[in-house]
Amino acid sequence: MSAFKNLTAADVNVGDSLPEFKLPITARLVVSCAIASQDFQDVHHDKAAAEEKGTPDIFMNILSTNGFVGRYLTDWAGPASRIRKIKFNLGAPNYPGDTMTMTGEIKDITEDNGHHLAHIEFRGKNGMGNHVSGSAVVQLAGA
Repeated sequence: MSAFKNLTAADVNVGDSLPEFKLPITARLVVSCAIASQDFQDVHHDKAAAEEKGTPDIFMNILSTNGFVGRYLTDWAGPASRIRKIKFNLGAPNYPGDTMTMTGEIKDITEDNGHHLAHIEFRGKNGMGNHVSGSAVVQLAGA
């Protein structure tokens, strides 16, 4: 995916798949993203505390997931795009040592006050199943 090309309505079609994006989940990623989002819950940075609470390792927090979903969508659409709406559900945790693979598909393209909107369904899957799945409305760059 290129973060430098701004997609317009002329560049996309209903049914198009977004490029796959693979995110290796490392302990450093989980911890740094949790701390950056000021989430100091021990299950996001202390393996022993996470194990005490019944999970095999630290795991990615919701704010990090939301950030990576946003990155996936705007890396695809380009820097002039805007996320207008996003909804998602969480599933299997993202643990260090796994990879989350993001995919998406354009389900509709509409227009609102001269802006073209791509309606996208996306998913981020890891080795245990879907970590995140949802939908978004992305405003594409002008023509």
